[in-house]
Amino acid sequence: MKRLFLFIISVLLVMPILAAKKEKVQQVDSLGRKIKTGWNFGALPSVGFDADLGFQGGALANVYYYGDGSQYPEYIHSIYAEAAYTTKNYGIFRVNFDSKGLIPKHRLTIDATYQPDAMCDFYGFNGYQSVYNQDFHKWKKDPDKMNVADYQSRAFYKYKRDLFRFAADVEGTIWKDIKWNAGLGVLGYMIDECNIDMLNGKNKYEIDPETGQPTNHKAMNPEIEGLYEKYIKWGLIDQAEARGGWHPYLRAGLTYDSRNMRTCPTKGIYADAFFTYTAAFNAKYGQQADAGYNHLQFNFNFRHYVPVYQDRVIFAYRLGVQNNIAGKSPFYMNSYLNTIFIQRVMYEGLGGANSLRGIMRNRILANGFAYANVELRCKVAKFDIGRQHFYIGLAPFFDLGVITQPYELDEEKILDAFNKDDDQYKLGLGDYFKLDENGHIDQSEVYMPHMAAGLGLKIAMNENFVLSVDWAMALDKRDNAKWANFYIKMGYLF
Repeated sequence: MKRLFLFIISVLLVMPILAAKKEKVQQVDSLGRKIKTGWNFGALPSVGFDADLGFQGGALANVYYYGDGSQYPEYIHSIYAEAAYTTKNYGIFRVNFDSKGLIPKHRLTIDATYQPDAMCDFYGFNGYQSVYNQDFHKWKKDPDKMNVADYQSRAFYKYKRDLFRFAADVEGTIWKDIKWNAGLGVLGYMIDECNIDMLNGKNKYEIDPETGQPTNHKAMNPEIEGLYEKYIKWGLIDQAEARGGWHPYLRAGLTYDSRNMRTCPTKGIYADAFFTYTAAFNAKYGQQADAGYNHLQFNFNFRHYVPVYQDRVIFAYRLGVQNNIAGKSPFYMNSYLNTIFIQRVMYEGLGGANSLRGIMRNRILANGFAYANVELRCKVAKFDIGRQHFYIGLAPFFDLGVITQPYELDEEKILDAFNKDDDQYKLGLGDYFKLDENGHIDQSEVYMPHMAAGLGLKIAMNENFVLSVDWAMALDKRDNAKWANFYIKMGYLF
């Protein structure tokens, strides 16, 4: 914990020092802020922390163009580039372009991202219907402080996922705040079981011939199958989707946007409704389209920013839903949250820093889901450092997610495959699925809400550059047994 707080303090100290700029300071706006014009450049270390991904290190750069300043703090063009890696083998390589001026009277965004993830989270299907036992994967430095009898592997709830994403979106005005939007892109997933030898590194897994016990407790047993591998063996994950695939998509919808600014809105409404048609292809296993993996999804998103006291206290909330309305999506795409205009590095489904803070990343995996985020954003201090404008804010929040379209599990098929599985490390059925009093897979908690709460610290520069430090805790230990879950990210969640 001490290490984390020292890290936060370091980030806060270095941010104003490294923010370079080329600007002309002109008049002051109605809120007393000096209006920026022309080009403004900022380069920073890409540092952060995620309870699921670990510490992040790298570099980022952002270029803003404000023109004559007439629309400040809104920008005309923004170019963002980032390259970083985390201590839990998650990579970020991204370039993003956002413009309201390249095409007159239209907004255009282009995003290209590559995200290698050596240990992507996988906790099974349908939320609470899948059992989570932290002792299966929580290795501790002191073996006496962990349940060695239950421990399986640090990679038990993991699989390898590399994602390539290209997206281009355009928006035009229909009337006043009502806009149309359209987009196209491609998502490429490369999926496999975790590379245990790579993850073990110098910690080789060996058995002492005299004791029959591992010589190094840090090393993972490569013969233990993770949950992802079990799901393939039991037929819950089909071979056509097991190793990923390429998915070109088309998107179209409507947007209502009355926010006073995009990055740090203090009033207004943002709402969108859109359809996404996604095709499927997997060269290794043939066309996924033959297995019905072409699919159509519907998304609705509603955000409301209500000023309680000037621009200093804002009540903000977000409601959203994502449902599959035709075809079927592969399991790995059900953890992806469709969105208009790519602004964050990753849009995970339910669980983690980008959806439900405090709940483990991808804890809830289903065909359709709904979510809600509520925040009370309070600016407690405003100040200038040089020509940069800052504020410090606090934001208590509450996050909630529910399944709307669960996976339909064929219990008879699962039992048949389970009984044929002769893996010596196989556990009981109740260690993978929640069972009722009669020993059948329990359906009673599939639609039960997953909830978390916490507190956020915000450091904002020029109303566009926001450092968020969020602490969150799941309200049910089946979603995350840890109480100290921190996330250090750029920007507000919504």
